[in-house]
Amino acid sequence: MGKVVLKFGGTSVGDVAKIKATAEQAIREKEKGHEVVVVVSAMGKSTDHLVNLAEQINPKAPSREMDMLLSTGEQVTIALLAMAIEHEGHAAISYTGWQAGLVTEEIHGNARIQNILTTNVGKALDEGKIVVVAGFQGLSENGEITTLGRGGSDTTAVALAAALGAEKCSICTDVVGVYTSDPRYISEARKLAEIDYDEMLELANLGAGVLHPRAVEYAKNFNIPLEVRGAHVVEVGTMIKEGNLLETKQVVRGVAFDDKIARIRVSFKSVDKMNVACIFTKLAEEHVNVDIIVQSIGEEAGPSAVSFSLKEADLEEALRVLEQNKAAIGYHDLVTESGLAKVSIVGSGMVSNPGVAAQMFTVLRNAGISVRMISTSEIKVSVVVPEVKMLEAAEVCHQTFDV
Repeated sequence: MGKVVLKFGGTSVGDVAKIKATAEQAIREKEKGHEVVVVVSAMGKSTDHLVNLAEQINPKAPSREMDMLLSTGEQVTIALLAMAIEHEGHAAISYTGWQAGLVTEEIHGNARIQNILTTNVGKALDEGKIVVVAGFQGLSENGEITTLGRGGSDTTAVALAAALGAEKCSICTDVVGVYTSDPRYISEARKLAEIDYDEMLELANLGAGVLHPRAVEYAKNFNIPLEVRGAHVVEVGTMIKEGNLLETKQVVRGVAFDDKIARIRVSFKSVDKMNVACIFTKLAEEHVNVDIIVQSIGEEAGPSAVSFSLKEADLEEALRVLEQNKAAIGYHDLVTESGLAKVSIVGSGMVSNPGVAAQMFTVLRNAGISVRMISTSEIKVSVVVPEVKMLEAAEVCHQTFDV
C-alpha cells in the first residue's frame, strides 16, 4: 500500500494521554501496510504560552525572534510522539520542518513553502519508520527559521503529501468531518460524506474553521485526496476531492458564517474625484485584507462612494492608512460601521440553478434581517448582516435550502 500523511492539531496532542492515542492511530495505519508520515502542531495552548512570555519580555519583539521562539513548540511534540511510537514497539523518527526539507520564503510569521526536499523523509520511510514532522515551520534558503502562519500545520501536511506522492492526507481534528454548517450553532447541520475542492475552499475562506484555505488550495493544485476525520476515533470522515461526487442533489452544500466584521464607506464629492485604485493599493501595501467591495456612482457632478468590509481587528490600521493618504485618494468623508457579520451559502449547483440569490434575499427579508453588503460568485452568495442576527440568518438559510 502507499504513503499516507496524518495531521494532528494542538488539541489532539494536548497531553500525554492524547499523544499516546495519536501514536496508536499512526501505528494502526502502519499495520494496514501504509508508509506513514505524521505532522503535528504544538501541544494544546503551548504556543499561546510562548506568545505571552514574549509579550512580557518585549511587546514589539522582532518577527525573526518570534519565529525562533514559536518553532520550539512543535519540536516538543514531535519528540514525545516519536518516543510514544517507539514505546509501542514500532520504529519512529522525528524531524523539524527544516530536517524534513521544507524550504520557504524568508518572510517571518507567514512564510509560504517554496520547495520540499524529501531525502530524509523518504530514506526513513524506506527503512520502515513512522516519520513524525513538525508542522507550521520551515527554513529559508539563507538558513533562517520561518513559520507558516495560521493553519500552517495543515499546509505542511498537504504539501508533504504532494511532495511524497501520498495516496491520501488525513486532517485529524476535534470534529469527525466537514459539516453543512457549524453543528455547535446550527441544529440541523449534518456531516458530508464528500465535498469538492472548490466548495471546500469557499467554505474555508468564508469562516468554516475546520480547514485552512491554503491547505485546501494546495490539495486542489496537486490533486491530493484530502480527508477530514476525528482524531482518535474510527468513524469515517469527509473526503475532499475533485468533482463527480455522489452527493450532488443539493444546490447549496454548506452555510458558513464569520463574525467581527466591519465596514468602511469612503465618500467622494464627485465621480472624477474618485481614486479607488489608490485606496486598495495603499491598504495592500500595509497588508490590510479587505473582502466585499461595493462601488456606488452618482451623477458626474454628484456624490459617489466605495464601501468595503474587513475584519474588525484591521479597522484601526485601515483608518490610519486611509487618513495618512487622504490627499492622494481624494476622498471627502469616511464612515465606519462595526458589529457586523458575514453569512454565506456555497454550492457548485448554483451555476445551473438561477434564482438562488433572490431566494436567499427573500428569506432574510422575511425574517427581518437587514443586508448591508452583498457579494456573489459562481458557487457562493455572501451577505453582511448585523452580528446579532448572524446565527439566525445562518439557521434560516440552512433550513431554506435543505442543506
